[in-house]
Amino acid sequence: IFSIVVFGSIVNEGYVNRLDETQEHCIFNRNRNACNYGITVGVLAFLSCLLYLALDAYFPQISSVKDRKKAVLSDIGVSAFWAFLWFVGFCFLTNQWQASKEEDIPMNEGGDAARAAITFSFFSIFTWVGQAFLAYQRFRLGADSALFSQDYMDPSQDSGMPYAPYTNEEDGTDTMGTYQQPPPADAFDTETQGYQTQNY
Repeated sequence: IFSIVVFGSIVNEGYVNRLDETQEHCIFNRNRNACNYGITVGVLAFLSCLLYLALDAYFPQISSVKDRKKAVLSDIGVSAFWAFLWFVGFCFLTNQWQASKEEDIPMNEGGDAARAAITFSFFSIFTWVGQAFLAYQRFRLGADSALFSQDYMDPSQDSGMPYAPYTNEEDGTDTMGTYQQPPPADAFDTETQGYQTQNY
């Protein structure tokens, strides 16, 4: 959303002209590079968000441990990279906006759009830093759990078994007891309409 606000503001109201000119110039100190940077970073950041949103939805279907690890590591790297680009963009746009002359912006036209682009560039820095931090937390959680584990663990070897194994109390030497046979099929006699006890 922040990237849409940044490039949308610059595209819609980021180019103005003086009263005696017909050609429009960038509102940021008439520096076309400032407008181009804001638009390019905004559009690419938006596409990157869509890509990683799709990857996040597809992530549970990734069965390969190496592919999962690569996906999370790329999320960390890309998020940190975009945080850096937004920091550069914020500094660049702020500097060029301060250097702009009042006569280049008649009636302060486009001033709100320029301030919106600068403000949301600033917000985007923290958004991408937060995204990088969450991806790092996911990486650490995956390293500590079965998310990236390549080792197969037999559930019967798990120390946290919910039930103890069956033991024969009569024979102390036998660790695993024997189960008794179920009652015969005629234990329930339909003629007497009662249950007959079995001798074990």
